[in-house]
Amino acid sequence: MATTSLFDRVRRSEAASGIALISPTALYAILLLAAPLATVLIYSVMTDGPSVGVIWQLNGENYAKVWTEPIYRAVMLRSLLVSFAVTAVTVLLAYPVAYFVSFNVPASKKSLWLFLITIPFWTSYVIRVFIWKGIILGYNGVINQVLMGVGLTSEPLQAINYNVGAIIITLAHAYAPFAILPIFVSLEKIDRSLLEAGLDLGESRFLTFLRVTLPLSMAGVIAAVMIVFIPTVGDYVTPTLIGGGKVNMIANQIQVEMLKQHRMALGSAIAVSAMLIVCVICLVFLFINRRFLGAQK
Repeated sequence: MATTSLFDRVRRSEAASGIALISPTALYAILLLAAPLATVLIYSVMTDGPSVGVIWQLNGENYAKVWTEPIYRAVMLRSLLVSFAVTAVTVLLAYPVAYFVSFNVPASKKSLWLFLITIPFWTSYVIRVFIWKGIILGYNGVINQVLMGVGLTSEPLQAINYNVGAIIITLAHAYAPFAILPIFVSLEKIDRSLLEAGLDLGESRFLTFLRVTLPLSMAGVIAAVMIVFIPTVGDYVTPTLIGGGKVNMIANQIQVEMLKQHRMALGSAIAVSAMLIVCVICLVFLFINRRFLGAQK
């Protein structure tokens, strides 16, 4: 009886209700996220077979190759540098837009502006990349037409496509809304009376921005940095299409190892190594975010 009573109490508790509520989502996440991740982790410490597949024999040489061979270190470093560049460009361009919408657009029209910012999401990401590749950066694209129209060049330039710069510009455009929205939210939370107090005390608008607005909005800036940085490290589509196969990044290298060279274990080790590096960098971002949040309190 006591057992039945205890079971009933547990079943009717808030914890049991919460578990029952999230269990479908948790099961979905386990099947689609945790299970593939566990498979990659297991594969990364196995031995590549002579053909397709792996030999179930523990092997630590996969990680040794990833961290010591120059080709993998160069690809990893290039991916990180490109991602940092994309993040910097995106956030630097997104902050003025978010600031303008927050401080200069009337409250009744802010929803319209946010709606306009999200318009790029109406089309497929791949279509947007193809637009940059062909219509904007292409041999007969808009940029080349403008350069020839103003007389800066006599023939279309090929150097503006299939390079790291083109990849950075395309990714910055693709992820701009992801950076604008969190910065906008952080700016909206700033008490406007603090800015008025700074001006009343004799500070210029620029110094008030540096000493009040920017520090109070850094939580949103760091959130935007993380939102942009994490997916761009492992982006596959843009380097493939915009880079034209000339700019190899970490996702492309994983694809080559797994699908072309049939080295599943080595490809898994590269993927796990990339995830660990991104995890460490994200922990640094989170630490900085906590410092800013703590300073605001």
